[in-house]
Amino acid sequence: MNTKKTQLMGILNVTPDSFSDGGHYATTQKAFLHAKQLITEGADIIDIGGESTRPGAETVSATEELQRVLPVIKKIKTAFPKTVLSIDTWKNEVAKEAIKNGCTVINSLGGFTFDENLAKIVAKYNATVIIYHIKGKPKTMQKKIIRYKDIISDITQFFSKQITIAKKYGIKKTQLILDPGIGFGKTVEQNITIIKNLKRFKILNLPLAIGMSRKSHLGIILEKEIGLQTKPTERLEPSLAETAIAIQQGVDIIRTHDVLATKKFVTVLEKFL
Repeated sequence: MNTKKTQLMGILNVTPDSFSDGGHYATTQKAFLHAKQLITEGADIIDIGGESTRPGAETVSATEELQRVLPVIKKIKTAFPKTVLSIDTWKNEVAKEAIKNGCTVINSLGGFTFDENLAKIVAKYNATVIIYHIKGKPKTMQKKIIRYKDIISDITQFFSKQITIAKKYGIKKTQLILDPGIGFGKTVEQNITIIKNLKRFKILNLPLAIGMSRKSHLGIILEKEIGLQTKPTERLEPSLAETAIAIQQGVDIIRTHDVLATKKFVTVLEKFL
């Protein structure tokens, strides 16, 4: 029997405009209480984001992002010093301050694409970095025609380039995790192709993370197949369906809004793998 345990990354957005829970945890106290809930439910990692990366989202300054996340990071770290904290950012300034205040993981949109100085921070502080793929930028990624020659090969090449940058700055392979970026510059069919072929990324011999939780492609599938319109918070079951496919293909970290339900689901699923 497989004894591997999939890690769960609980999503904590301290933003006014994230696609599913924007504005829900915009104060430090509300964010802290939600983090406490996620930890109690079984989250191994809390991923704190101060800038929305939903389709159409505007970039915010590093200063504003830090004003949103730092008080939350400090409060969580004080109350739960053993919990692994992740900062969802691509900005080196935000990553640096987050690490200084207790984060050990950087969950970086595009890896080092938008700020190569981020690699210096990862190397200097020996942080772990999750490199997640995006085609384009959040503001426009779903507005243009999305084309790939071969989506799995194209994303693999992207990862290879990011790994090369990491090596240039002295980042060790043990510090790297890869995420194909479901929904970030992909159509519904392209997302499905990725999830069906996640095992192909194992050629790079690095851990895999993935986030499908509540995403719009799930809503599109449900509407197309059974005529059911859903809000993001009504997409737990389809999220778990894709979680099962991902874990069966060797994904190591599942990023989710719904930690307790996912914990229950994964606990039983792993008994059969």
